[in-house]
Amino acid sequence: MARYLLTVVEPTGGDVPEPDVLAAIMRDVDEVDREMREAGAWLFAGGLFPPDTATVLRPSGDDVLVTDGPFAEGKEHVGGFTVVAAPDLDAALEWGRKLARATTLPIEVRPFR
Repeated sequence: MARYLLTVVEPTGGDVPEPDVLAAIMRDVDEVDREMREAGAWLFAGGLFPPDTATVLRPSGDDVLVTDGPFAEGKEHVGGFTVVAAPDLDAALEWGRKLARATTLPIEVRPFR
């Protein structure tokens, strides 16, 4: 079975939902995660801290330079992800649709090599 990365795309600097709205979103995400587990599709998932917590390691000759902050400034960033096993892209896209509805955010679906 192929593996797919379902990437949660969040707006950078956007407003955080009110606590009751966020609680409902998290409940819906938990439900999709449960459904993925029961179907044997869920492999791994995680949320990420905002991009300003990132550290970038960039090769420079024989050295590696260390800088604070995201690799690139952008209007969007990776807020979290789920890795699923699916028989084909259509099945992975269906999991992505469910996750998009639950998170109320865009989801990028990409196969592993």
